[in-house]
Amino acid sequence: MNIEMTLVPYEEKSVLYNLIQLYRYDSSEFDGHVLNHHGMYLYKYFDHQWTDEYRRPFIVKVDGEISGFVLISLDVPKEYMKLSTAEKTNLVSDFFIMRKYRRRGVGRYVAYSLFEQFSGTWEIRQTAANKTAYEFWKQIITRSRTDSTK
Repeated sequence: MNIEMTLVPYEEKSVLYNLIQLYRYDSSEFDGHVLNHHGMYLYKYFDHQWTDEYRRPFIVKVDGEISGFVLISLDVPKEYMKLSTAEKTNLVSDFFIMRKYRRRGVGRYVAYSLFEQFSGTWEIRQTAANKTAYEFWKQIITRSRTDSTK
């Protein structure tokens, strides 16, 4: 299985927008997002992915097939963070792997790739009611801490 993570160029932003629709639908049972009168889920910071210098939108592919996305922010000052007290923190704001690829190591690979590619302190935001996401990130963070002590 070949997993790749690439930045989404502005010219392909419609691909990310479509994936965000799937993501919002998938997570609506936990976060209460509702469709607008056009039948779409809004994402307040969508265009900011290309206008804010610190944001990075990535598309995830498995064997060439789109399988998800991850939206991160790099070197965010501590006054904008909820938990981190570091001067600058990297943030995973949205992380979505399509159901077809879950529990196959794709999310784990992407998370570790991000941590490796962008070193530093990380904060991960998730919906409290999404227990599956909580367990996933708990496992990722626990393994990251274990690996860093070796």
